[in-house]
Amino acid sequence: MDLLLKNKVILISGGAKGIGAAISETLLQEGAIPVIIDPSEKEGQMILAKGKGLQIPIRLEKPEDSEKSVNQANAAFGRIDGLVNNAGANDSVGLENGNPAAFAQSVQKNLMHYYDLAHFALPHLKKSKGSIVNISSKTAITGQGGTSGYVAAKGAQLALTREWAAELLPFHIRVNAVIPAEVYTPLYENWLKAFPNPKDKLKEITDRIPLGNRMTTAEEIANMVVFLLSDKASHITGQHLFVDGGYTHLDRAL
Repeated sequence: MDLLLKNKVILISGGAKGIGAAISETLLQEGAIPVIIDPSEKEGQMILAKGKGLQIPIRLEKPEDSEKSVNQANAAFGRIDGLVNNAGANDSVGLENGNPAAFAQSVQKNLMHYYDLAHFALPHLKKSKGSIVNISSKTAITGQGGTSGYVAAKGAQLALTREWAAELLPFHIRVNAVIPAEVYTPLYENWLKAFPNPKDKLKEITDRIPLGNRMTTAEEIANMVVFLLSDKASHITGQHLFVDGGYTHLDRAL
């Protein structure tokens, strides 16, 4: 299916590694122009060696970083057609093992740049009638334990998805969220290595994933994201779409 994304300019925060990298690469395959907002320059340049795009090697720590990224993308290509808010990390700042300052910092680094990028990209998205996709997490639905800051941010991302979808209806800007569960990325692999027997831990997890008893791939997340960015998803907005092999909602007994 041709998603009609050729030469469309899409911003992707955290677009050089893991799920973000898969999104960037899938966009290149569709002829789009990814703008990778990610400080990991080596990984980003490996992706962009495959096609036309831009890397902005910046960590989104304050509003000015997002404003600079949007302005740089627009200066380079003269338009912005979509935004994928993706950057973030589960930092295990919990209720018992954290503190108010650490909680605030966790929410700040996992949530605020989602708003900042959308705010500064909005004038350009109005012109292009573009699309926003927020990457959240199943932890916002199920809880996990020991990670209050991350989960608070992920839950807020889902709420903002609906809020922005409502606010931006007059401009025909669609806003949706994609919710992964267990996705095998380099970061996930490093987490597994912390266990005495990583293979046994991986099997314990995959045995609980109903569809195929396997992890979701980053490419499967990317396929949904890129579809939502395209005009083929022209009447989909305000939705929370789970790409998780049934992990979040189906009975584990299955």
